[in-house]
Amino acid sequence: MQERDIFDERQELKRASFSCPFCRERNDYDVRWMKRIKKKNFPRHLNQQDRARFDKSRDYMVRMDDVLMCKNMRCRKRFEIPSSQSVVFI
Repeated sequence: MQERDIFDERQELKRASFSCPFCRERNDYDVRWMKRIKKKNFPRHLNQQDRARFDKSRDYMVRMDDVLMCKNMRCRKRFEIPSSQSVVFI
């Protein structure tokens, strides 16, 4: 069984405010997330163990972007997203 059997996937943009560690300027950035929503009905080909896994599963989001580029025209350096979760349960 694969996760595609359990979840529907779609990309989503969330706006977050970060400050560049180089120039210290704060801006709003669009961060891409993959939203995985549990399907309403479980697939028919699942065995007993897979069905239990399906029942325990929850909706969640996975962050796709790890690095952002500073919006300051003088800086434009790339920096990692600081202290932000990479997986969020909905």
